[in-house]
Amino acid sequence: MAGQNRPTLPENSKDAAGRSVSTFLDLVSHLGARVRKARQIKRMSRRELSEKSGISTRYLAQLEAGEGNISIGLLQRVAQALDYRIEWLIAENEPWDSETLRVVELFQRADRSVKDTVLRKLSSEPLDSHRAHRICFIGLRGAGKSTLGALAADTLRLPFVELTRVIEDMAGMPLQDIMAFFGHEGYRKLESQALDRTIESNERMVLAVAGGIVAEPATYSKLLDRFHTIWLRASPQEHMDRVRAQGDERPMAGNPAAMDQLKSILANREALYAQASALLDTSGRSVDSSLQEVQAVIKEMKFLD
Repeated sequence: MAGQNRPTLPENSKDAAGRSVSTFLDLVSHLGARVRKARQIKRMSRRELSEKSGISTRYLAQLEAGEGNISIGLLQRVAQALDYRIEWLIAENEPWDSETLRVVELFQRADRSVKDTVLRKLSSEPLDSHRAHRICFIGLRGAGKSTLGALAADTLRLPFVELTRVIEDMAGMPLQDIMAFFGHEGYRKLESQALDRTIESNERMVLAVAGGIVAEPATYSKLLDRFHTIWLRASPQEHMDRVRAQGDERPMAGNPAAMDQLKSILANREALYAQASALLDTSGRSVDSSLQEVQAVIKEMKFLD
């Protein structure tokens, strides 16, 4: 009979499906309660929330009742209308009385020295033991990472490594071909893998990385955790002049807005670069002067203790 041939799910599959449905319903219910409480705290009627978010009152009522299947896009609109972060609406801890979320917010706003102190207090293993005897120079092209990195490594009698060279060795092709074949996303994956390889094979070293590494949160976090980092900064004009002095005319070729773009990149990345352990401004300095300052910074880090 036809009914006898109907496929059935194994019992463990039924259980898994049931748990998935239950988990989803719990999440929707949790989300609805969180939105309702946020609206009440703001003393905002459902109609006001509807007008501000552009979502119908009927849909909002279903959402708050735990019956709405809302998309990420619509949830973002609700969060913005309530003046809350979207993650607060789905986080396990309530944002209104959670010390955890308060600590996260304060930590994100703190400078690098405060963050290092907090990490030392919370970590079961001293932060400096993670960093071992590794130093990394970060910053945009033209700041002096390769020049000062190589000189500092020579002074400290440590190997000097440029992460872009490791990436090229792993891929078996030059950087421009990597970007052409793998694209930006593929390059970032190779960059993360190259950093892992470098950490595993070197407890004592000086490293220079590309300026854009700060744009990948997981990779940059690992870098800050495993290296004593020094941000080499220069004025936009010096960045540009130094790159051109190296024979690279690409920053200006056919692009009259190049300087504005460079200033914009610096402004957008400044807060990320500022998370480094130390800052050294190389503007208007000779190589010898900057190297002396680098040596002073490293000594203050007690890098070789």
